[in-house]
Amino acid sequence: MLTVASDIDVLARFGRALADPIRCRILLALRQAPAYPADLADQLGISRTRLSNHLACLRDCGLVVTVPDGRRTRYELADERLGHALDDLRAAVVAVEADRTCPDAESKGCC
Repeated sequence: MLTVASDIDVLARFGRALADPIRCRILLALRQAPAYPADLADQLGISRTRLSNHLACLRDCGLVVTVPDGRRTRYELADERLGHALDDLRAAVVAVEADRTCPDAESKGCC
């Protein structure tokens, strides 16, 4: 029986995916357009093995899917709303960074 993932589980998966800069770069690249692994590796300047490991993590997190294309496999975001979510998250973080309303920001360097 299928169950709906809890909100916490969903956010934790998204956080795990975003915790690595290479995975962030992959998501941003796929936000622009679907891509083949070899092309992504070249575009990001990383080995195909390293890319494969990160793509596996993103698949496990449910953020990217594979699409068979003849003898090749293309990767794309699992849902187009993820691209919008990445844009919204980036904009929100930039806005918070510019605002820095946290009272401890200067003394603790937390924000």
